[in-house]
Amino acid sequence: MPNTAIACLLAAALAFAAAPVRAQWDNDYNIMTPEKGAPAKKKSAEEPQPRKHPRGSSTLVTPTPLPPPLHYNPPPVPTVTPTARVVPPSLYVPQTGQTLPNLPGPVGNGPGGSETSQDRAVRCAHQAGVYGPAQTGNPNAYIGSCITQ
Repeated sequence: MPNTAIACLLAAALAFAAAPVRAQWDNDYNIMTPEKGAPAKKKSAEEPQPRKHPRGSSTLVTPTPLPPPLHYNPPPVPTVTPTARVVPPSLYVPQTGQTLPNLPGPVGNGPGGSETSQDRAVRCAHQAGVYGPAQTGNPNAYIGSCITQ
């Protein structure tokens, strides 16, 4: 019994799916079609007949370019004068007995281009790598004394 019910439902679904669907518009592509029940308008010989076109355009339609600006005043370019870099004095390394000069670093990120503690830490770590352990002794001790200078 259940197999026959399923077979009937399947047959009904196929029948409804195969039924033709009528479109809601006529094939003349005229949006001014009179409503059903309205009196038909008589066509006169002087009135041009509407042309029937397929939907869409067969020619390329490009947008018109915008007109150029009437005038253009570029914004003023600010002049930047770099601040003078202050290089700290040379650093004495007690482990090796040498005095190592501080290398000039980039312009700092502090107010007015001053060197911040992070800038100083980066500069000291860079110096420790440049001079190497033969000149700096313990690199961690060198970096620590350089930062607190």
